Amino acid sequence: MRFSSLDDWLTWQSSLHPHEIELGLGRVDSVWQRLRPSGLTSPVVTVAGTNGKGSSVAMLESIFKQAGYTTGAYTSPHLVHYNERVRLNSIPVSDEQLCRAFQRVDDARGETALTYFEFGTLAALDIFAELAPDLVILEVGLGGRLDAVNIIDADVALITTVALDHTDWLGETLNQIGAEKAGIMRGNRPVIMADKGLPASVYQHAASTGAIQCRVDEDFHATPSDDGWHWKGGRQEYPNLPMPALPGAFQVQNAAGVLAAVEQLSSRLVVELQDVVKGLASVRLAGRYQLIDGDVQVVLDVAHNIQAAEVLRDNLRERRGKGAVLAVFAMLADKDVAGVIQVLDRDVDSWYLVELSGSRSRTTEELEAALREAGSGSRARRFASVKDGLQAAMGDAGRDDRVLVFGSFLTVGEALQYLQPVADVFASA
Repeated sequence: MRFSSLDDWLTWQSSLHPHEIELGLGRVDSVWQRLRPSGLTSPVVTVAGTNGKGSSVAMLESIFKQAGYTTGAYTSPHLVHYNERVRLNSIPVSDEQLCRAFQRVDDARGETALTYFEFGTLAALDIFAELAPDLVILEVGLGGRLDAVNIIDADVALITTVALDHTDWLGETLNQIGAEKAGIMRGNRPVIMADKGLPASVYQHAASTGAIQCRVDEDFHATPSDDGWHWKGGRQEYPNLPMPALPGAFQVQNAAGVLAAVEQLSSRLVVELQDVVKGLASVRLAGRYQLIDGDVQVVLDVAHNIQAAEVLRDNLRERRGKGAVLAVFAMLADKDVAGVIQVLDRDVDSWYLVELSGSRSRTTEELEAALREAGSGSRARRFASVKDGLQAAMGDAGRDDRVLVFGSFLTVGEALQYLQPVADVFASA
């Protein structure tokens, strides 16, 4: 074996390819064909979208687990431990499983250079091919059409939302971004359209590829009830459902798309009403309005684009407390910092601006300039790290105040490493 430790494998993979991201399927697909010529035997759901992917994957895992099925899920990025990206029955795989899969990928690739994400995607698929869970759930990392997970032909495609994000890679308009996400569709296979506001390009691509369109409010419906909600599709109906155990009213939209995918898989994987009820009631997902209680309540949210910031703002207002909100904030250089600040500034009393590890972080000077350009009159202080900013915010917070940590997966991940004695990310997932 090239390396015996997971850290050594990951460090080596980071330097294997000259670019962190190189969109395209040719190289990764050629390695996959050598690695596993027979492909996957499990049915596959591929989830794409700007926001809502992680929640949808978590709900799929939870529902099918309650129904007694085994699941394999691949998501990215991770918060604290790389293993979070590859889960079997909602549990991260071991270092040993990953190392063995990395070695098989290395053996199969020959002289082909792979990016860090491509290497990890192939390793996850290799583990799923070896263990053959009842269902494989793949989350798109970036876009869809040229993302590494798209070497797999999904039995069901699920598109959650389309908003402006990753514009350097996916295009500057919603139609351009929608066309990229629509690339996970396949002819004569269902695509779940979970948001009625998807751009025209998504529907145009579905028509041109011959995908079987399954649209919210047309082919499936979610309606509120006195104590929950009802879901009705073309063949199945789930009445009197509990609200998903994830914060935010929008989670019903995510859950409705998930249940449409459940219906499309029902000829192979039967799910009963009680499985849906228990699955929605028990679902967990770290880093999405995750609350950590202690002397000071800490709220963790990976929100890193305008749409996600709006959801975070709504959650803060819905759960408005007596005290102030102290925000520990860092974002990556390719994100719309000014737009996110404009959404949340009225709900933040003090800003604790921090820098992330690595070269992709916005500097605290850039964050403060964006804050002032947005017209913020809130107090702002700069810190060298998430840990320093979080310590300061928690020290400044009064009994009724809340500390909010947000802006990226890296921001929340670094906070969780500091808070690890208080909250285990795996226990929260």
